[in-house]
This record gives sequence, C-alpha cells and structure tokens, in this order.
Amino acid sequence: MATEVLIARTGTANLASVIAGLRRIGASPRVTEDADEVRTAPRVVLPGVGAFGAAMEKLRASGLDAALAERIRAGRPTLAVCLGLQLLCDASDETPGVAGLSVVPGRITRFPDTVRVPQLGWNYVQSDGGSPLLESGYAYFANSYKLAAPPAGWSAAYSDHGGQFVAALARGAVLACQFHPELSGVWGLGWLRRWVEAGDGATAGGGVTTPTVRSVPLASAAAPVRSGASHYPARGETVRIIPCLDVRDGRVVKGVRFAGLRDAGSPPELAAMYEMQGADELVVLDVSATPEGRATAVETVRQVRAQLSIPLTVGGGVRSIDNARALLEAGADKVGVNTAAVRDPGVLDELARQFGRQCTVLALDAARTPAGNWEVVVTSGTERTGIDAVQWAREATRRGAGEILLTSWDRDGTRSGYDEELTAAVARAVSVPVIASGGAAGPEHLLSVLRAGADAVLAASIFHYGEMTVRDVKEYLAARGVAVRQ
Repeated sequence: MATEVLIARTGTANLASVIAGLRRIGASPRVTEDADEVRTAPRVVLPGVGAFGAAMEKLRASGLDAALAERIRAGRPTLAVCLGLQLLCDASDETPGVAGLSVVPGRITRFPDTVRVPQLGWNYVQSDGGSPLLESGYAYFANSYKLAAPPAGWSAAYSDHGGQFVAALARGAVLACQFHPELSGVWGLGWLRRWVEAGDGATAGGGVTTPTVRSVPLASAAAPVRSGASHYPARGETVRIIPCLDVRDGRVVKGVRFAGLRDAGSPPELAAMYEMQGADELVVLDVSATPEGRATAVETVRQVRAQLSIPLTVGGGVRSIDNARALLEAGADKVGVNTAAVRDPGVLDELARQFGRQCTVLALDAARTPAGNWEVVVTSGTERTGIDAVQWAREATRRGAGEILLTSWDRDGTRSGYDEELTAAVARAVSVPVIASGGAAGPEHLLSVLRAGADAVLAASIFHYGEMTVRDVKEYLAARGVAVRQ
C-alpha cells in the first residue's frame, strides 16, 4: 500500500508539482486544510510559492500555523519546500511586521542587488554531512529571499548566490528545502524518497533510524564546469537550456515568425524525452490561444506535468488571474503573460501579489523598427504596438515580473541566430533573469547569445526534428567553459 503524505494547503502554492513528485516515488499525496489532520498525520508537506505575508495569513486563518509548529517542535516527519522553509523562521524582510512560525530561529533576508533576483535556476547544493536526509548535487531554486545561516541544532546544506545561504535544513525527520526537490529531477526525487522513508524510523524525539534511509545515486554530483568570463554563473550556478513546445490543438508545432506551423509531435512524449536528455526546464506556449480568444488548454498542461520532474512555464492566452491560477493548479510552475500585460500592465502587479515574482514571467516578443530599436508585438506577432521593448521590460519588472522570456520576432524559426543586440539591451536594463529565444540553428548560436548577456536559452526546431539533443548542446557549451548541469 502506498505511503500517504498529507500536503497542507497554504493558498499560495502550486500543489500539482508536489503531488506529481510524490506520486513518482510511489507515495499517495492528499491535500488538506484541516489543522487536526496536519497536527497528527504521520507525514506532512508544507509547500510554498508566493509571498511570506500572504502565506502566513492563510495559515493563521485555518489554524495550520499552530498545528505545524507543534508537529515540528515534536520532531514529527515534516517537509517544508521553498517558501515553506522561510515560513518556519521568525520573520522575513519580504513582509515586515508579520511573524513566522518561529520553529527555526532566524530572519529571512533578500539576496543582494549584485546578483539576478529572483534566483531562478539550478545551483549546486553542498551538504554538511550532518543528516542522512541531506545529499550534495544540483537543485532547482526559485527564490528572492534566503536564510543566511542555520541555527544551532540543525544540520544544513548550502548554496551560493551573491554569498552563501542555507539551501536545506534537517533535524531528525524534519526537512526544509529552500529549493524545489519535486522539480530537481532524479536527484530531487531522491530527497523526497529519503524523507518519506525516514518517517518510518522517526522517534518521538525526532530522531531517525539511519538504516531506513536508502541512498539514491546522484544524477549530477560533480561541480560544474565554470567559465572565466564575468557573465557566466559561478560558485555552482548553471545556465539553463530550455526546450520550447509550441502547442496548437494538443500537438507540438513549429513555424517561422509564428506562422506556417507544422506538426512536431506529442507534448507529453516530447516533454519526457527532453527531461531524459537533461533539459533544465520546459516551456509550453499555446500559439493559437490569444488569436482565437481562448485560454491555454489546461489538459495539455496536466499531461505534460505528469511526465516531468523539472520546472514548467506555460503561456499563451493568459488574460486573468483566474487563467493563471488554473494553469498553476494543472501543473505549471511559472506563468508567462504577453498580450494581456500590454493591454493592462496591472495584470503583472496582481500576478506577483497573488503568486509571487518567481511565478510571473513576462513573455516579451519584440521586432526591430526602421529606426534600429525594438518594439513590442502582441497577438502572436500579428500586431505591432509601437511600445519600446527595452522600456517595457523595465516597467514590467518594476511591476512584478520575475523573469523575461525574450523572443525576437524577426529571428523566430529563421535559424539565423538569436538577436544578440536585443538580448544584451534587455539584459542590461533589468535585474531579473532573461531567457533568449528565437533563431537558433546550432549550439554556436546558444553560446553566442549567452556571451551577449542571456541567463538562459530557449530553442525548439533544433530539438524537435532530431538535429541534436539537449545533451549535445550541453556538451558543446561545457567544452567551451560554460557552466551547465551535466
């Protein structure tokens, strides 16, 4: 019989990824808001996506705050994920004046302005060896705030983003991860599995019988290749290679400048294949949703999520908070918005308030003008707006966009390489991560746009038609000194 794991509903979390991850290791997840259940259940997960203050308000309204604090102090098997770790602490600079659960002494602070914020991507995690639940390897992070140092009595693992911070805490059968184990591939699923199995050996005092914890081989434990160039990630951070699935009527398609679409395969099948090849994330764009005035197909998102243990961004036809919520509940980890944000920029403010900056992606499609700059294009490239793309990127990030998916309309599908001038201009203008998109024909194009300033690269045609694999691209980049997750 599958081990039941209770998931506490915080009101801000994307539960679909956590549920999918637990199911993939053979557990039986169930969501609850019942404080008594959370207090007494054998195993409980506290997921977290969104803002510290909003999450604490929800926990207090439902009585889950006291139930969680009680079980953690008693050492009952509990897993806190991402924002979940921060909620265990005393307070956070994200929401001054709001108290946390105070079961982990310490205050949550923001990353420094010297690095991209949010931190979105894969970073190396180094365990201190103090707990069988902690293991070194690559993890996926999506956070703007962090715990600088562990309190006494807790084992820890560390990462570095503008300085060392706590990547995970463990004490007995209580585990708190600042990263997302459910989105960290095979290695992350190993963390989930060890925690579930550790619950079988938990004692009343919170101890763990070590033999119940079975080691899972690391998918990538070696330190990453690093470049001497100042742009490239250092201290274990890696650039992201992201396949894109342009979807129409439930099938993956690809064209040139958003037109002339031809079939490229099944979304779930391609998603699974790309994860096996080493993709760091996946993007699904419903290319006909906005022109046809409908929302992205939620069922496609569910099918893709069932195949993935890496992050999933979904866009196309997102016009409201309700659209975004439906996609997050179906399995998206981030939501991309383009046309609706241009029509009503306040959508970005509301998305960030409801779901957090790390969930809010500005999908910026830009076309070069006769004057030599770039203007925003919307409605799948069919409408030019006259809005300066670089200025729009600045405004969007001020409003709450935590990442920019930047597509050159002129280069899309042309295989003539990314618009490096556009990428460099936007990357210089904002402090959030920038994903370059549009025009790749080979790994040399990915290398060149990374040198131009991109934090991640997105491609479609070169992967869909079997010209090369994600692994091929990563080997090419690593051989030239770029830090990639092998």
